[in-house]
Amino acid sequence: MHLFRLGLFTLCLLALSVSGALAEDKTLLMATTTSTADTGLLDAMVPLYKNKTGVEIKFTAVGTGQALKLGENCDADVVMVHAPAAEKEFQEKGFGMDRTEVFYNDFVMIGPKADPAGIKGKTVADALKTIMDKKAVFISRGDDSGTHKAEQKLWKAAGVAIPEKDAWYVSAGQGMGKTIQMADERGGYTLADRGSFIKYEDSKKGAPGLVVIVEGDKALFNQYSVMPVNPKHCPKAKHDLAEAFRKWMTTKEAQDFVGGFTLLGKPLFTPNAKP
Repeated sequence: MHLFRLGLFTLCLLALSVSGALAEDKTLLMATTTSTADTGLLDAMVPLYKNKTGVEIKFTAVGTGQALKLGENCDADVVMVHAPAAEKEFQEKGFGMDRTEVFYNDFVMIGPKADPAGIKGKTVADALKTIMDKKAVFISRGDDSGTHKAEQKLWKAAGVAIPEKDAWYVSAGQGMGKTIQMADERGGYTLADRGSFIKYEDSKKGAPGLVVIVEGDKALFNQYSVMPVNPKHCPKAKHDLAEAFRKWMTTKEAQDFVGGFTLLGKPLFTPNAKP
């Protein structure tokens, strides 16, 4: 009887172990940029995906540079980010695979309604040069995020060195929401993705301290992509779950969901996955 009970106990432990492993297999670890989380997109998308597939997505929202590093270090199964050049390099080095563009928005230059530097109506390049000439407060993400990478690229495209040592140029080292708040508090300018700005606008209940000053420049296009971590680099990565999610993001269901995700009656992202 003792041996029978011991054997039964062992079987129970084995069943629990298998059950736990199966449950674990249904959890997808995602490293993503702060804008997909701060806007509320993922808070709405994750339950939808779980109800459809039974897969729970656990995401870590950081700057794109950090998100890619999590993938490189095998601490994520899939990444959702917005820095195309860095993503392509990530894939070329064998850390990721099957990079797939899924939606976009655009960057906007935001600042005080009074526009103290007088940049409204200018191109992005001229706006940055004017901010520099007038030493107007500019808050940079300063965190190697997709937005920070885009800002650095814009300074270079304007033909000027990034003013990292100047007092009026402030490196926040924060996510998009906190960077916008800092710009608001200091009456400065910053570069933001439109989705995050709309989220900020919504939080101010119709009385935002900052408004969009410069927009519409082709250089402000902001593409987001999904990329599974390469199982050859990370053997323990749940590639099947990551690949299923990547494919789902290109479906009509997912694309319609992204396109229908709005605040203040405004879309935060525009779907553009190729079927």
